[in-house]
Amino acid sequence: MNDQELKLGQRAKIKTEAVNLFYGNFQALRNVTMSIKECSITAIIGPSGCGKSSLLRLFNRMNDPIPGVRVEGKILLDDVSIYNKNMDVVNLKKRVGMVFQKPNIFPMSVYDNLVFGPKHHGIKQKAQLDEIVERYLKQVSLWDELKDKLKVSAFDLAPGEQQRLCIARALAVEPEVILMDESCSALDPESTMKVEELMENLAKKYTIIIVTHSMEQAARVSDMTAFMMMEPDGAGTLVEYDLTTEVFANPKDKRTEDYITGRFG
Repeated sequence: MNDQELKLGQRAKIKTEAVNLFYGNFQALRNVTMSIKECSITAIIGPSGCGKSSLLRLFNRMNDPIPGVRVEGKILLDDVSIYNKNMDVVNLKKRVGMVFQKPNIFPMSVYDNLVFGPKHHGIKQKAQLDEIVERYLKQVSLWDELKDKLKVSAFDLAPGEQQRLCIARALAVEPEVILMDESCSALDPESTMKVEELMENLAKKYTIIIVTHSMEQAARVSDMTAFMMMEPDGAGTLVEYDLTTEVFANPKDKRTEDYITGRFG
């Protein structure tokens, strides 16, 4: 057993069992079964249109508002079905946070961006909110840069700072899982490196699932890698899911090998 396997000896945080996703009559995902370990980084890779983001959004029910959406199979968070009719979706979204491709900054100050979630969940005392702002800006290595700019508009920050602020805002409601959908694709190399370092630090406490078009990024930061492809009818399927070192060095499926070596995709 290698070091990576030892690290991944933890229990599963999220499990999917034969998941099918439909938008009306169109099947977007087919028979996806996987187990995501807690306190790890899982990368989902594959060509455009293969359902990577659709799968990611199932984990906190972001697809729910889409007309005609239907989910079959099971998605379990700590062995509890998140599509159970008794599931508290507001609490689910608190437990499973999301960071998008482009920084989705709110039109307000740095401070107000960070306290938006905690206020929504009932924290009102200024001293407590101040402590949250400092704690999570420090966690994303922005405190020294922004401690004197808390009242400035978050739109005034550089894109890399905005994305780290969005990560801090997601952390401020104390989630257990962080979903990151192409969260470095709009950033310069230096900002990307900072976000990747942040991911690796956060994985000591949080379960992180990233969608990325960058195989180099998946190889650098993830513990596990899921490779997806689109079938002829347009449905996304899971081709291979294994330790990242295995997927890149010893893929079990010829299609995985063809993709990571650049033969298609």
